[in-house]
Amino acid sequence: MEYIIFILVVVLLSLWFVGVKAMVWMPLLALVLFFSFDLGLIFWMFYIPLNILILLPSLRQDLLSRPLVGLINKLGLMPRISDTEKTALRAGTIWVDGEFFSGKPNFDAIFKEVYPHLSEEEQDFLDNETDTVCEMTNDWDVFKQRDLSAEVWQYLKDEKFFGMIIPKSYGGVGFSALGHSAVIQKMASRSQVLAITTMVPNSLGPAELLLHYGTQSQKDYYLPRLADGRDIPCFALTEPLAGSDATSISSSGEIFKDKSGNIKIRLQFEKRYITLGAIATVIGLAFVLKDPENILGKGEDLGITCALVTSNKRGVKQGRQHDPLGVPFINSPLSGKNVVIGLDDIIGAEEGIGQGWLMLMESLAVGRGISLPSTSTGGVKLGARVAGAYAQVREQFGISIAKFEGIEIELAKIAGFTYMLDASRKFTIGAIDAGKKPAVINAVMKYHSTEKFREVINHAMDIQGGAAISLGERNLLAHAYFGAPVAITVEGANIMTRTLIQFGQGVIRCHPYAYKEIEALEKGDIKAFDEYFFKHLGFTLRNMVRMTLLSLSRGYLHLSSRSSLTAKYERKLVWASASFAFLTDFVMAYYGGSLKQKEKITARFGDILSWMYLLSATLKRYESEGKRAEDRIYVQWIGDYALNEIQEAFEQICLNIDNSIIGKFFAYSVYWYVRLNSMGKKPKDVYSKSLAKKLTVPGQERDSLTEGIYIPHRTTESLGRLEEAFLFSTQADSIISKVKQEIHSGRLQKGVSLYEDAL
Repeated sequence: MEYIIFILVVVLLSLWFVGVKAMVWMPLLALVLFFSFDLGLIFWMFYIPLNILILLPSLRQDLLSRPLVGLINKLGLMPRISDTEKTALRAGTIWVDGEFFSGKPNFDAIFKEVYPHLSEEEQDFLDNETDTVCEMTNDWDVFKQRDLSAEVWQYLKDEKFFGMIIPKSYGGVGFSALGHSAVIQKMASRSQVLAITTMVPNSLGPAELLLHYGTQSQKDYYLPRLADGRDIPCFALTEPLAGSDATSISSSGEIFKDKSGNIKIRLQFEKRYITLGAIATVIGLAFVLKDPENILGKGEDLGITCALVTSNKRGVKQGRQHDPLGVPFINSPLSGKNVVIGLDDIIGAEEGIGQGWLMLMESLAVGRGISLPSTSTGGVKLGARVAGAYAQVREQFGISIAKFEGIEIELAKIAGFTYMLDASRKFTIGAIDAGKKPAVINAVMKYHSTEKFREVINHAMDIQGGAAISLGERNLLAHAYFGAPVAITVEGANIMTRTLIQFGQGVIRCHPYAYKEIEALEKGDIKAFDEYFFKHLGFTLRNMVRMTLLSLSRGYLHLSSRSSLTAKYERKLVWASASFAFLTDFVMAYYGGSLKQKEKITARFGDILSWMYLLSATLKRYESEGKRAEDRIYVQWIGDYALNEIQEAFEQICLNIDNSIIGKFFAYSVYWYVRLNSMGKKPKDVYSKSLAKKLTVPGQERDSLTEGIYIPHRTTESLGRLEEAFLFSTQADSIISKVKQEIHSGRLQKGVSLYEDAL
């Protein structure tokens, strides 16, 4: 009998593990209970009717779901989601983030996702026009003159750098997201000012909004002018009291009729931190539109609206430039008093009224995944190139500092993060080029690309020491260091991105049932709530079993068809996903509507989601690029680093639920089990030496890691001079080693030249 019970239990757990329907496993559970325990008639009199009740939806809705909905509403357990939050949640599409929230990620599907490549035309533009404008740009001169040169500005216009996202039919270049990203990445490695100046017209702004929402006449007029630089655009959203919370903007427009009876809009606005604002000829303006006399017949409050305002309009004032930490890209205030525009100036004309928030959310859902990750990756690759070369050239105590273990640790971080960020950039952009708008993943990319950019620049500067803190034309990192906090701040401060967006938006957006349940509760739809709620219960049960069994087997219950190295980390990611999904359901049930205020908890869930994605992107790159032997070390280092970050986040969640009995159970029992059965530990020291060599030994591996940045060939250039010294230093290593051996043996006297010794 024990043998039969054992088999039944194994089959039952297997059914729960894969997530079969309740009607399949409920009879089996009844058999397990019947053979295992002497439960008596009374138990079965309750158990059997309850099972029947759960399996019959029409009966279940009236006897269980209806009272449950009443209780939820009475206790206020349903989280309140405003209309603006709903718009943000609906913006974009669910991508691989949905896989991680599922608890059962389909890595076959993930590894089949597109891994993009540049077209011949894009590569040619990168090798020629982009190289040319980089060569024309001297970043030291840009900082001294506080602007790009007139020649560079004209070249950017002539070669349509401002029209990379505009289709050829409108006079633009019509590049893919990857082509656009590659250009920005290369520019960023030469000059942040050059990259930012080119990035903004191709990011959130008039061109992007017109392409998706503009009328045909608006496209026909503006897009050719934006493509060839006749018009310079900016987008005015941020205000003195409205930064990340764009819904609180106070800039307003009022509908009125002029003397001729034509319907017009009178604008009042005060904007801050507007890139290209001081020189823009076309302003994309976000404002709240009102119709106090109900002239349009749509009510008085018409909502956030986006319009195009030419800067020569009466009442528009383009203010003096801001000074963002001394980085001289054009950034300024904009204001307008009694500025009059027509309905045709609204993006989308009258149909665009009140659609501004939707436009902004959908456009940001794409822009966050291209612009800042591209500039950050360019800066990271520059930091890697400079740090590696300098470490090899610089000597202390008679040896190259590249051989010091302390330096190796920093170089390893730089090399590992560089590989990871480039993998994530390409993976994300592949989805965008495939027509997806992965809003949550793009927020992950914005946060981690800018944070890792700041971290890599700091490591690289530490390696350079005094050479990194002395300003001058040969200092290749200082300007990037100045600009790092700027990238951290724009498109939503990173504190907000980590605590509110990554998980806070992701859990509602990507969870298979949460938002559907909320919508059903709001509508009072008992039938829909019943369906999703009980599917949610089954989903939670499945993930609880998966989490437990994957934990006990350390992920080995997941079978992978990929290479042994990839499979190793894939198993851990599946384990992490099951734990993440179950704990997500736990905190949603435990905190209810107050979960939004538990930002320390949601931030740690966001960390887990982020590192699951970043590691998956790294594995995807390794697999897509042919599983090269020389790249194994990147996967090992990043894999261990990411799993350790995930492990620490789980530990901190367990320790910080609250001080209740449940909280203490997590803080002691669950925490200690999680620690004892750890998902991962920090990368081994031995990895550091191998990774450091990737940056300090010239050749294909170093070039591959930093591919796509601008490297001047002239030795009069700072980076060109360092690269030449780097090559000479490595070539001289063997000779220097022989000389040191001779000195050590006593055959050669230290401090005496061979010429003097011969005399």
